[in-house]
This record gives sequence, structure tokens and C-alpha cells, in this order.
Amino acid sequence: MGVLGLLLFSGCKDEVLPKPSGYLRLDYPVAEYAHFENQCPFTFEMNSKAIIKGEKDCGFTISYPKMKATIYLTYKPVNNDINKLLRDAQKLTFEHVIKANDILEQPYLNQQKKVYGMFYQVNGNAATNSQFYATDSTKHFLTASVYFYAKPNFDSIMPAASYIKNDMQRLMETLEWK
Repeated sequence: MGVLGLLLFSGCKDEVLPKPSGYLRLDYPVAEYAHFENQCPFTFEMNSKAIIKGEKDCGFTISYPKMKATIYLTYKPVNNDINKLLRDAQKLTFEHVIKANDILEQPYLNQQKKVYGMFYQVNGNAATNSQFYATDSTKHFLTASVYFYAKPNFDSIMPAASYIKNDMQRLMETLEWK
């Protein structure tokens, strides 16, 4: 009975199971957009939850404090130097090719508003995940890029990067020159 009792009592323990993997769930509010206009020669719509600050020469920062991210907008007038401005914008994007897995280019063309440009999605552990340039090719040139204030680990920032990419696309699609 001693050995049999010992086996019965030792076999009655709860079975130990490993805990299932937990995943961080990041929920962001549904984006609501507001029209932005000031003395600069362009207007656009931006996420109403973001914070915009004017810099010099019609440049802006659009901050997302909870996501630790900022969109940098840079405006330059075109002075018979459109080719240089285009090269500089493309060079900025392709400097990330070292860390990027790939760079997707999405041309943008709005004949009615005279807005032409390119949207870049940089996949991988690059410092920026989304960039664009837009121009009317005669007077105005605008570039934008998003930077996260965190180590560039694409898997970790992907939900926030996707959210802000949508905001950047909305900004580009609603861009109008004055």
C-alpha cells in the first residue's frame, strides 16, 4: 500500500502547461482629418489628433507623441531647379536602401489639382518607413518623411508605421497649391 499510495498521490498534481505566447495589442483611434491652411502656398488635410508646429520657410513637423513619431514636411519653391529637387528627394529615400528590405514606389498624379509626386514605402529596419515628394513642377515642391524615436525594428513599430503611412497618403492626396 505504501508504494501504491505514493504513486496515487504523486499522480494527482495539476498538469503544468506552458503559457501561450502573448502579443501586444496596439489600438489607435480612427483617424479624423482636419483642413490645414496658413500663409504658406499650399493646404492639406491632416490627422486631427496630431500636433503640427510651424518651422521656418513653410516647413512643418507633425507629431504623434503617443507613437513617438514625427512627420517632417519641407517646402521649397521651384526656381528652374526641378531636376535637382527631384534628385535630392530620391537620394534621401534611397539612402535607406542599406537597411531596407525593399522600397515600394507609388506614383501620384492629380491633373486637376496639378499635384504630381511619388510615395515611398520603405520596408525593413530603416530609420524612416514612409516618404513622399509632391510638386506642380513649376512653382512648388514639398517633401515629407516620418521618423520614429525608437530603435528601427520594423516588426515592433509596424502598427504605428501603417497608421501614419495612411495619414501621409491622405496628406498627399489632399494637397492643393494656392
